[in-house]
Amino acid sequence: MEIFKFGGASVKDADGVRNFLATLQKLAKKDVLIVISAMGKMTNAFEQIVKGYFDKGSDLHEKLLKAKQFHLDIVQNLGFDRYSPIVKEIDAIFDEISVFFEKNTSDDYDYVYDQIVSKAEFLSTRICSAFLLKNGIDNRWLDVRDCIKTDSDFRRARVDWEVTSREINKRMKVKGVTITQGFIGSDNFGNTTTLGREGSDYTAGIFAYCLNAEVVSIFKDVPGVLNADPREFEQTTLIEQISYKEAIEMAFYGASVIHPKTLQPLQRKGIPLRVRSFLNPDLQGTYVGSELDIVPHIPCFIVKKQQILISVSDKEFNFVMEEDISHIFSLLHDYKIKVNLIQNSAISFSVCIEDNFDNFKPLLDSLMPRYKVKYNENLILYTIRHFNEEVVEKLERDKEVLLKQRSRETVQVIVKA
Repeated sequence: MEIFKFGGASVKDADGVRNFLATLQKLAKKDVLIVISAMGKMTNAFEQIVKGYFDKGSDLHEKLLKAKQFHLDIVQNLGFDRYSPIVKEIDAIFDEISVFFEKNTSDDYDYVYDQIVSKAEFLSTRICSAFLLKNGIDNRWLDVRDCIKTDSDFRRARVDWEVTSREINKRMKVKGVTITQGFIGSDNFGNTTTLGREGSDYTAGIFAYCLNAEVVSIFKDVPGVLNADPREFEQTTLIEQISYKEAIEMAFYGASVIHPKTLQPLQRKGIPLRVRSFLNPDLQGTYVGSELDIVPHIPCFIVKKQQILISVSDKEFNFVMEEDISHIFSLLHDYKIKVNLIQNSAISFSVCIEDNFDNFKPLLDSLMPRYKVKYNENLILYTIRHFNEEVVEKLERDKEVLLKQRSRETVQVIVKA
């Protein structure tokens, strides 16, 4: 068994779906599980639908129609007529959304988010599965919620590995081509959960671990793992091979090519990962495995935008002690705030965070009664792995540096945007 994962950029339109078919035909794998993300920017579009629902905006209906028409346009471009089963399936999914909005009584944003945003993955996989069938590739569509079981921590659900492994192995006895969704699971109450933004790679890792897969191939819109984001740096270099440890380090610091959680289950069973181009699937891309030196050994740059730097100190200028740090971190956890850098001195504690769940203001409201709090928003965090002084100096040139931290292999610099 091999695991393929195709991101949203690879199936962003009808031409992308055709290329998806051509890639499978070229690779000609008999037994393969394919994990597919939402098409193009549809995750963002469905997030806006959720926002429109809570804002009670008059444009909610318009947003739903726009998302529906996006998918209908793709299937029409792929040669399906309006009486095709796939069109009925698209209608049914949007009917489910409308019924949910009518009957929902929960004001839990994260719960509603998971029930709605997950629909984009079902639409994507239904369309891709139908197009393969139309072109002679028999395949089975699998509802991933029947396989990946989680707790009820919506938008960042944790996997129940024992139950998940049992369900995956029970449902994956059929050989051939199977198509399923990324990013999604379900809890013990039958509610849809999600594994965190960009969690489709993680889904591939979960299936690989439970099935003892031979290899995982993640198809991206880049040739493989690059030493920098080509959207941020003019010159980039392909990393030919890299160890699990190094890839986990890069993912931890924010490298977006590989989801941070994806590598851990693969490492535990020694399952190799290949990051490949969906435009040129014959290219080797980047190979990730055990005990590998990074090749070539060059500085690697990671950029994270929309960062917030918070400095917390005692109102009476007392030392910031372990009790204070524990309290601060409990609040960061409660408000689902991601921490990317930590620095403390005798009387202050600084954290660089990203506010993925729009909880920064409630966090401030909880901190200010006890601490003196200063903060800067809209910052950029640069991380350089395997740095040298020349690249650090060049990066900092003409930038206002607010905080800098370095270790043996890594330097991090927070600057104003």
